[in-house]
Amino acid sequence: MIPNLHLGYLVSHYPHKAFGHDGGIGTSVYTLVEKLRQSNITVSVFVYGQKQDFLIEEKNLTIYSIQDSNVKFFKFYFNRKKIEKFVTSIILQKKIQCLEVPDWTGITAFMNFKIPVIIRLHGSDAYFCYLENRKQKFKNFWFEKLALKNAKAYIAPTNFAGEVSKKIFKIREKKITTIYSGLDLQNFKNDSPLIFEKGLILYVGTLIRKKGVLELPIIFNKVRKEYPDAKLVLIGSDAHDIKTNSVSTWKLMQDKFIDNDLKQVSYLGKLPYVEVQEYIKKANVCVFPTFAETLGMVTIESMAMQKAVVNSNIGWSQELIIDGKSGFLVHPENHDLYAERIIQLLRDNLLCSKIGEQALLRTKEKFDINKLVNDNIALYKHIISQEQK
Repeated sequence: MIPNLHLGYLVSHYPHKAFGHDGGIGTSVYTLVEKLRQSNITVSVFVYGQKQDFLIEEKNLTIYSIQDSNVKFFKFYFNRKKIEKFVTSIILQKKIQCLEVPDWTGITAFMNFKIPVIIRLHGSDAYFCYLENRKQKFKNFWFEKLALKNAKAYIAPTNFAGEVSKKIFKIREKKITTIYSGLDLQNFKNDSPLIFEKGLILYVGTLIRKKGVLELPIIFNKVRKEYPDAKLVLIGSDAHDIKTNSVSTWKLMQDKFIDNDLKQVSYLGKLPYVEVQEYIKKANVCVFPTFAETLGMVTIESMAMQKAVVNSNIGWSQELIIDGKSGFLVHPENHDLYAERIIQLLRDNLLCSKIGEQALLRTKEKFDINKLVNDNIALYKHIISQEQK
């Protein structure tokens, strides 16, 4: 029995009102932390890389903003040592028993803590380079490898992400536990799933090559040949393209659309999440043709709102969707089949409804944070108890 459990989380982003909205890692951690607080577990969240130092205290939660180091040389090292020194002081002061960190950039490389460190495999730079078949900078690999070596245990958001990370970093001596990232389903309700805008295809996510967005112009053209009234709405930040060095992936996409198709495309940029949810509700079909992901939270959010999804069929996605039942799985480069699945859904409201119902059931079964929080707590307690022996 471990009384008065106190957990720490080290993150670079956190979607609290003090920092603004954030997707991905920050949102996953936030969702878990909120459920931990409701379970009367004390949590400290350390948000590094910020413009100023401050703290926020709420019930069962303290958030520490850590200002980025202003050194000019060897910043990667001195910034980590600054974070280590501050976090260590709070660990001692508040009696934090376990610290969770992400794998991205190996932030805890060169750090040593007296409590167990758990690394959650949200997706390292090495992981994404592996999936995208591109070369990684040795420095980045070294940081991530060193951080993983110093961790006590690992959590993967999918079996696929765990197995790939295990292969890349040759993880042998420590077990990787798979715990899916969860949703608070009450925040993703759709009370009118049969009401939507006919023909509206929605993509939500960063406009970046690894998300498969450069396949969408080809797929959309094939869709419109069979369903001319189809519309495509894109929501998310624009990004630099690493392959062409273009400052805008959206510009690359525009060049790939034929003129008549482009007239049916709306790029809305980054929107407040309450507006994103309204667009998901309004969509006829949601599409996520990504090449590189560890889980895909926006896919699960769309499923929770009873949307028919056409998703990538690569690795991790096979743990999200049962193909043909709770959505469709198609490789992003299989343009003909991807378009065929979208057309099938646009033409058949009953099929959309059935798949949407099964998608909601799938999220309740696999991705409900109210169930998954208990799996996380059990693992934390196990790691802490092992450390105390």
